[in-house]
Amino acid sequence: MEVGFLGLGIMGKAMSMNLLMNGFKVTVWNRTLSKCNELVAHGASIGKTPAEVINKCKITIAMLSDPAAALSVVLDKDGVLEQFCGGKGYIDMSTVDPETSCRINEAITSKGGQFLEAPVSGSKQPAETGQLVILAAGDKALYEAAMPAFDILGKKSFFLGQVGNGAKMKLVVNMIMGSMMNAFSEGLTLADRSGLNPRDLLDVLDLGAIANPMFKGKGPAMLQNNYSPAFPLKHQQKDMRLALALGDENSVPMPVAAASNEAFKKARSMGLGDMDFSAVFETLKVLKHSS
Repeated sequence: MEVGFLGLGIMGKAMSMNLLMNGFKVTVWNRTLSKCNELVAHGASIGKTPAEVINKCKITIAMLSDPAAALSVVLDKDGVLEQFCGGKGYIDMSTVDPETSCRINEAITSKGGQFLEAPVSGSKQPAETGQLVILAAGDKALYEAAMPAFDILGKKSFFLGQVGNGAKMKLVVNMIMGSMMNAFSEGLTLADRSGLNPRDLLDVLDLGAIANPMFKGKGPAMLQNNYSPAFPLKHQQKDMRLALALGDENSVPMPVAAASNEAFKKARSMGLGDMDFSAVFETLKVLKHSS
């Protein structure tokens, strides 16, 4: 099976490499073309523009940073639409708002193509090991055609119905994750300042009802000031912002998410946007120094 892949950031690079290592033919594109070199060394082909990738491949996957990037790749000069036609499928696995997914769907289907949104739950390590959770919505036939690729990329795929539902589910998941990370950071800080060993807190949490892989995986690194990005903080804040907009649209009060968003905004203002989203922990250290 041959697929196109647009966007080679932390997630896109890992996902496209996984496809290559499992026998797929992959044509890749990235705005900075030099980022394609490692994939080429493992057998990928390069498309110089998104349009070139679309022209070559029946199914193309995109994994881009935000709604603006997702729209730009489709609508701009040398973009996806320039070569799109009937019989081709476009799968956007970026995390965007439902409105952006619907705009892309309208553009693709106006050319006779098939569209599927398929954002993923998971970060760098699950992307590398094919353990993502895929949240798809849109064209059911394209979903079924993409299952060989989804089976490599993820441990479970959900089909959630009409376009927009995948985006909504991903925003809800990331809103919960961001809120949990803020509560976790506050707990580690409170333990430390009240004379407890934060590492003991990690052990206690891991044995209780709120044990989870995020606390277990992130906690030790956070205590060592290690914020190597698996999921950049700037993207987490973007997702919090989009989730809050979805809450406004549906008249859902979200005070916990709103407070967490402010913490991520503070972290971005401190220059931590390219670090892992767990670097929100650093905002509490600043408060200590200023008190």
